[in-house]
Amino acid sequence: MPGRRRSTTPTRLVLLSPALAVLLAACTSSGQGTVPALTRAAAPGEPEAAGSPFWVDPQSDAAHQVDAWEAQGRNSDAQLLRRISERPMALWGPGDDPGPEIRRAVDGAREAGRTVVLTAYNIPYRDCGQHSAGGARDAAAYRGWIGAFADNIGDAKAIVILEPDAVPHLVDGCTQAGHRDERYQLLAEAVDRLKRNKNTKVYLDAGNPAWIPDPADLVEPLYKAGIERADGFSLNVSNFQPDAAGRAYGAALSKGTKGKHFVIDTSRNGDGPLAGGGQQAWCNPPGRSLGVPPTDRTGDPLVDAYLWIKRPGESDGPCRGGPEAGRWWPDYALGLARRAKE
Repeated sequence: MPGRRRSTTPTRLVLLSPALAVLLAACTSSGQGTVPALTRAAAPGEPEAAGSPFWVDPQSDAAHQVDAWEAQGRNSDAQLLRRISERPMALWGPGDDPGPEIRRAVDGAREAGRTVVLTAYNIPYRDCGQHSAGGARDAAAYRGWIGAFADNIGDAKAIVILEPDAVPHLVDGCTQAGHRDERYQLLAEAVDRLKRNKNTKVYLDAGNPAWIPDPADLVEPLYKAGIERADGFSLNVSNFQPDAAGRAYGAALSKGTKGKHFVIDTSRNGDGPLAGGGQQAWCNPPGRSLGVPPTDRTGDPLVDAYLWIKRPGESDGPCRGGPEAGRWWPDYALGLARRAKE
């Protein structure tokens, strides 16, 4: 489906910088690396899973799959999949016309008294020609698209994750030199356009700790992309890095961005990254599980929310038997749900 084809750039599992390693050790020793069960109160430093303020999409692929499996008598599998279908996930604005889907989500969230979580993912030359290649055909098309995206949010309460991978690809050298200045300009303009909506929070994507090992390398690029006017940055989108690593990395990056807050994608990181997976560790790794359910009760003053930005059960790409990036894969979704720590 246009606008929902997602993959994270293949990355090696790398050693953390010394400063980040110290921060991570501190988080782990304080017990913040533990994923809380839904059946007990959260310990100090852990998030409260209940009472999420975010909208649940009743028309998600997971919700339709639950209905289909119940009709087939697969009641046990359907019940497990409710761990996905009954929780809020980001809606990725379609790449052709984002208006109808965003209006549907905004109307549903407003009726439910909830905040809608959206992902804007349509930057030109997206994903450097990899599994999620595509995006707007040129700068003018992108300006029109992001304008329509923002217009259809209006005054609704919304969180927008802005262009996963776009800034890290500027840092790792993947983005061609001739496109770099244009990308910075488009991102900065997108921040400004979205922030004209009085109830929209914007988080520029900043990759994950295993991609750009030193968070200091992201500071200047984030400023060029408009971080100063955004609400913060997002981490771990479509990836599997543990919460403790994300909090440590985010804290270091926050210092470089004058205290900006951040959100962490916990959709599939319940068991961390695939050990020994090499450059394919990011693509439909087996044996993974759902992470902390979406919540704004994080126990960390810098972490505004744990979110399911990647919709659990959507493929990372045609690897390990998966369909193309962004397509629903019920068997993979069921595995994530079955291994969830509840």
